[in-house]
Amino acid sequence: MSDKNAAINRTRLFELFREMVDIYSPSGKEEELAGFLAQYISAHGLRVELQPVDETRNNLLVTNSATVDCTTLFLGHIDTVPAYDYENYDFAERDGECHGLGTADMKSGCAAMLEAFIVLHERGKLPDNVMLALVVGEEESGDGTQALLETHRFSNALVAEPTNLMPCLSHYGYIEMLVRAFGYRRHAAMSGRETNAIRAMLHLLLNIEDRIEQNEPETVLNIRDLHSSESGFAVPDRCAASVDFHIPPGISAENYTAGVRLFVEENLLKSGISRHEIELPTCTDGFLIEERDLLPQQLRGIYADLNMEWTLLPFRSHSDANLLRDAGCKPLMLGPGLLAKAHTRDESVASAQVAAAAEVYARLLIALGERGNF
Repeated sequence: MSDKNAAINRTRLFELFREMVDIYSPSGKEEELAGFLAQYISAHGLRVELQPVDETRNNLLVTNSATVDCTTLFLGHIDTVPAYDYENYDFAERDGECHGLGTADMKSGCAAMLEAFIVLHERGKLPDNVMLALVVGEEESGDGTQALLETHRFSNALVAEPTNLMPCLSHYGYIEMLVRAFGYRRHAAMSGRETNAIRAMLHLLLNIEDRIEQNEPETVLNIRDLHSSESGFAVPDRCAASVDFHIPPGISAENYTAGVRLFVEENLLKSGISRHEIELPTCTDGFLIEERDLLPQQLRGIYADLNMEWTLLPFRSHSDANLLRDAGCKPLMLGPGLLAKAHTRDESVASAQVAAAAEVYARLLIALGERGNF
């Protein structure tokens, strides 16, 4: 076995992957999976620390040494979105695809990173200054990574979000907007354009969509929720919408937010509703790291050795990488699976890509260990 060949244990990898998917772990209810993983990691000889996030939930921090500060982070989240079908969310493999809740986002990436750490530990080549953090809460508030960054700082990070194993050195920014429109409750037969809160909100959302399509082809708009008061046979007096903006790196999220707020204000003031409210609970810049930075530099050589395509793509979603970047870290996104399959009813990931991810991660650990302190 050459030094570059990680020789992952494919059987062990997929047994772990199956177990992880079969344990239901939506955000806020990750305790059972965290407990299973803590035992699994300890049984394979690795050091694991349970880092409290709240009264019942913990991150898992995996390291080779208790005394060396970790400068590079491998990050995965063990939570998922809620199941579409509570009777049928578990693991199934057919035609080379692994199906089940969280297979793409991102239990495959977590299993692959764990296998890489175990293989390198068994070979005595796991670097002391690299940490694997399996965090909770990414799909909701990001409280797991926030807790991690309260106690640790990292120079570089690999985040195993689904990227189809294409390295993502650029990451979109994210703006979350909540809008409430208040109209006038009247008999349904008295409805008019100037009184209906739903009509005003629909007009606003269509105008936002037109603005994005005409002027911002790289921006990703998602109208996430639309709710109104249950008024019976009457004009609804309230309507609320949640809207996501994913903006390319290089665009100031703060400036973009100011423009969006002004656009919404102007539209709703013309609508005739009685009043409105705007909240912007999340406003995060995108970022770009360079190919000459540590992890891209090491990965490019690994991709060449494995005859894998080196194609750089932007990561067009929000993730915990935004929090890492805000803390001064340089995160790279690289994981098995397609973002397009994440959060879907029939979520899946190619089996071959899960194994390839474990091999890439293990080879990266080898390269980092050979490089020494960094």
